[in-house]
Amino acid sequence: MTKLHREDLLEQLEEKYKNIDQKTNTHLEGLVWSKPITYWDYIQTDALLNLQIQRTTLPDEMVFIMYHQVNELIFKMILWEMDQLCHTDKPEPTYFTEKLMRISRYFDMLTTSFDIMGDGMSINQYMKFRNTLTPASGFQSAQYRLIEFSSTDLINLIDHRFRANIDRNTPYSHAFEHLYWQAAGKDHATGKKSFLLLEFERKYKAEFLRHMEEYNTINIWQKFKQLPENDQKNPELIIAMRHFDHTVNITWVMGHLNAARKYIGDGDATGGSDWKKYMHPKYQRRIFFPELWSQEELDNWGEEK
Repeated sequence: MTKLHREDLLEQLEEKYKNIDQKTNTHLEGLVWSKPITYWDYIQTDALLNLQIQRTTLPDEMVFIMYHQVNELIFKMILWEMDQLCHTDKPEPTYFTEKLMRISRYFDMLTTSFDIMGDGMSINQYMKFRNTLTPASGFQSAQYRLIEFSSTDLINLIDHRFRANIDRNTPYSHAFEHLYWQAAGKDHATGKKSFLLLEFERKYKAEFLRHMEEYNTINIWQKFKQLPENDQKNPELIIAMRHFDHTVNITWVMGHLNAARKYIGDGDATGGSDWKKYMHPKYQRRIFFPELWSQEELDNWGEEK
């Protein structure tokens, strides 16, 4: 490093710390005593590898635990990208498209990873250790619900039976009670909420309501509609929007459904939901951007080829 380059770096440091009312010499002295960074400290490897705690003695339960933990890490990566896009004031179409394709690639990875579940666990072992998981369920992934709230207007997440009576002026607490996934946690005859749903709400409802309100006007669909008219016609952006919608609401969901079919067959989910109708896209018709699909495509949404 040349003397000139070193002086330039010092000037930049002076400017950096001056802007936050800090003394440069104090921070430089701190570097003298700091330890060198290592891979395991930076990634927190030891902590990460000690988060897998089995409830049974069956070896393949470890596969199940780690697989779902990896899913949650990828969900966090997706939300990280969504946060940047949705909080950008006026995203350019190129930037918008890039973010959507990043998110879609994460979901592509999630979809192909179902082979790990489908071919990586003994059905016999799964059918034993799954009983120790009741009433827990993948239904209770809060990050996935946040992804949905960040993607589209709430009306597109409302159970079809109630959409006619809900609009953008409906209180969030009322809309929350009619989200499509609420049906999976309620008794169809009485409307009574299951323990699964009650615990989920106890843990996350306040956070969900805050997120619903925050993203009401900045979710991905709203960001798209706020673009200039010409940008909304950008072919690459439209392809990216449709790809994201299809990947999340059909490809990934069907991968999940098919993996569940292999292990559960016609059995009940650990949370007690009617998982086949809850998960299949042709029943719930989860569509983030319905205006970007033809009527024929909407009519045949989720139909298996």
